[in-house]
Amino acid sequence: MVKHIILWTLRPELSEEEKQAVKQGIKQGLEGLVDKVPGLIDVKVHIEGRLASSNADVMLDSTLESEAALKAYATHPEHVAVANTKVRPYTVQRACLDYEL
Repeated sequence: MVKHIILWTLRPELSEEEKQAVKQGIKQGLEGLVDKVPGLIDVKVHIEGRLASSNADVMLDSTLESEAALKAYATHPEHVAVANTKVRPYTVQRACLDYEL
């Protein structure tokens, strides 16, 4: 199995209300991919409980069957649609950590 962890920082010009709406959209979009993308076992998007010491706004914590499943997930049309409409337009920074379990 493979863990796929992403941290995003939202655009600073977004209001707090806009940031909350964006976070909800990212959460719903990405968590909704389970059972739609082959090899995607679990997705949790963390948007609440952020401490002041944090330097990211949103965390994706996902589990996939294999490295091949991760590569397929990256280009799956439903994932690309979520990334292009719910994530990329609203983020300025992305950090990724992928590792085998």
